[in-house]
Amino acid sequence: MSTFPRRVTRWARPLVLVLAIAATAVLPAGTAMAGAANPSVVVHTDQGVVRGSARDGLRAFLGIPYAAPPVGNLRWRAPQPAAAWRGVRDATTFAPHCAQSVSPFGVASASEDCLYLNVYTPSSVRPGVPFAPVMVWIHGGALVVGESDDYNPAALVAQGVVVVTINYRLGALGFLAHPALSAESPDHASGNFGLLDQQAALRWVQRNARAFGGDPRNVTIFGESAGGLSVSSQLASPLAAGLFDRAIVESGAYLLSPPTLASAEATGASFASQAGCTDQTAACLRSLPLATILALQPGASPTVDGHALTQSLGGAFGSGAFNRVPVIEGSNHDEWRLFVAQAEVTSGAPLSAAAYVPTVAATLGIPIAAATALTAAYPLSAYPSPSVALGAVGTDAIFACNARRVAGLLSQYVPTYQYEFNDPDAPQQFFPGVSFPTGAYHAAELQYLFSFNRGTPPQFSAGQVELSRTMVRYWSRFARAGDPNSPPVPAWPRYDVTAQSYQALVPGTSGTATGFAVDHKCALFGG
Repeated sequence: MSTFPRRVTRWARPLVLVLAIAATAVLPAGTAMAGAANPSVVVHTDQGVVRGSARDGLRAFLGIPYAAPPVGNLRWRAPQPAAAWRGVRDATTFAPHCAQSVSPFGVASASEDCLYLNVYTPSSVRPGVPFAPVMVWIHGGALVVGESDDYNPAALVAQGVVVVTINYRLGALGFLAHPALSAESPDHASGNFGLLDQQAALRWVQRNARAFGGDPRNVTIFGESAGGLSVSSQLASPLAAGLFDRAIVESGAYLLSPPTLASAEATGASFASQAGCTDQTAACLRSLPLATILALQPGASPTVDGHALTQSLGGAFGSGAFNRVPVIEGSNHDEWRLFVAQAEVTSGAPLSAAAYVPTVAATLGIPIAAATALTAAYPLSAYPSPSVALGAVGTDAIFACNARRVAGLLSQYVPTYQYEFNDPDAPQQFFPGVSFPTGAYHAAELQYLFSFNRGTPPQFSAGQVELSRTMVRYWSRFARAGDPNSPPVPAWPRYDVTAQSYQALVPGTSGTATGFAVDHKCALFGG
């Protein structure tokens, strides 16, 4: 019997703010492929003609608007259609990404005009039959930071798929619920503007995929951290029905019970008061300076608003009331070590033994007595340092056991494939030089799927290069067929609640494994 039954989703709720470091990108945004468009590449979209660039077997079309700028009276409204244009629109440089403060995990932006996407295709792909699978990437960042232009999907594109990366409204601009905003909405809902943006981008893909050689009937949505949470939310959203055909969730199971509309509206009302809108009107909210919003905004999360989300994610997956498509659901073996590393860099000192139990209590939002009982299963004597012990607690309670739970729920209704990324020597891109090994930390897998537009590429070993190739093959094959299996990569069985096997992604030894629940002590967390 569980020692701490069903606490994990409640414990995770205070972590929404902490997850602002939930890896949006391994490196800052850049402008790779910006500028030279030689040879010229021209595509006709439903809004107008765009000219991209072609280089090294890849065509890129950057900064294409998929919705009208959500500014002025459109702030905190559902996305509206983008205006058409005459002539040929240059699509060789990235457009502004969504407003956010400076952070190690995204580039600061003061632009609310940010609803743009980027399309990458193989140079060999042209409109016609057969069309290529389409993969739509939703970046992470706790729904507060991040941008589409960090991610270069050249390795995936080389497998013959079209990849689309999107921006969506972040923070309060994307996820503020407020009674005045709900009252003016024809759906009597607010708080999920960022999710609605993602759906608008998917509708753009449905209308325009063929022009880029992609198949609108074979669309995979995939994302990491808050991007994975977004993918899960789109699985659960009735408004997203028919907009995609497969889904990949990377480290996105950390919030299975989003707040209710009433709870989110109360948070929004408190924000409005702090921002000076004591009259609590939509007009005052729309008049707020962007700097005020960014300075005072609370943490962001989806909301069970009765419209975009009609029930919790866990409830939707458990009842089968979700968009039933094949799913890859996964997590990393040492997720929480990234957050421990950030705390060490911020404080300037490693976690001490004396601070271990209080930090567990603060991390999970539980009383000291409960943290003391929990850490009996994670004694400091079993770990090389308190930092590694805390990393294990956070990983198991917030990410790993929730991912396992979701895989079990989904597998009752759709083909489901669970993975665990477990490279103990994954290059540390965020906080190198901390006092403990960060292992397979949160977001570590991204560098195995994408390259990045600025900075120094990771120095992979031969085994890591092979793991990267294996993962790219799994992801792209799943996008093509709804099944990651194809020679020569190791076979990956569907998740079965009896066998509970998963795919261990490890340099040199990737393959099917069991024992996930024991390794992550999921019995403690009702999972």
